[in-house]
Amino acid sequence: MLERLAKYRSQYIMIAPAVILLLLFSYIPMAGIQVAFKNFHIGYTIWNAPWTGLENFSFLKDDQFWVVVKNTIIIAVLKFVFGFPAPIILALLINEVRHSGFKRFVQSVSYLPHFFSWIVVAYILQSLLTLDGGLVNQFVTKTGGDPIFFLGSTEWFRPMIVASGLWKEVGWNTILYLAAITTIDPQLYEAAKVEGAGRMAQIRHITLPGIMPTISIVLILSMPSLIAVGMDQIYPLMNPANQPVADVLDTYILRSGLQQGYFGMATAVGLLSSVISLILVLVTNQTARKINGEGLW
Repeated sequence: MLERLAKYRSQYIMIAPAVILLLLFSYIPMAGIQVAFKNFHIGYTIWNAPWTGLENFSFLKDDQFWVVVKNTIIIAVLKFVFGFPAPIILALLINEVRHSGFKRFVQSVSYLPHFFSWIVVAYILQSLLTLDGGLVNQFVTKTGGDPIFFLGSTEWFRPMIVASGLWKEVGWNTILYLAAITTIDPQLYEAAKVEGAGRMAQIRHITLPGIMPTISIVLILSMPSLIAVGMDQIYPLMNPANQPVADVLDTYILRSGLQQGYFGMATAVGLLSSVISLILVLVTNQTARKINGEGLW
């Protein structure tokens, strides 16, 4: 053991900060899970609060909780269906661009929104979609339509969340796929051209199989965030008018825990969400290994 530490000391020193941060912010806080089984209030600590068993899981009998679960599932499915293949498609399109300057320009423009915070994005959306002077409603009225209350509409909220998520993150997520494409042997494309394969055939038979291991890993890693549909994105845009479709598990936890003081119940909801995310990761990893032999473990 000591010989191994001495031999790879440079590598261990390099990863030590990440390991320390992981312990401090991911593993040590797991001690707080016990709050889900305790009657915790301000004045107690997580160690001396009285145990209540499964009492904090009474939210499973609350009809509002299942409405929140329904909203979470719908938004998660929509974001996954449109958000997961979008960067793959964009990476394939960018890879087909032959002009290097234009390719760099497209890449830069597409991943620039990633650096905007969701508060800034929410402000942009409010400026564009507001009834009073919003550019979108100005265009709608000038083309003969009636103004649409996008920010308070239960019909437009989910498309707005999905579209804004795509605009903000699709370019950034292409970076990994473009890097994977560069590892494909160029001789494969040359051989395909000799055989008469067009661009679509090359994409279907060379590019996609070449980046399939990366797609599998990204799919597995995206599973934990499937249930956490993005409170930082949804909360700034949520209001009483769209709350029936905007209230998701993360906002439910925030409201129950910090605003109403039900810390035990909020922790129980978070624990349940974490368990579901773990199951999704395990199932996805096993499925990926059976399909193409690639997985995280």
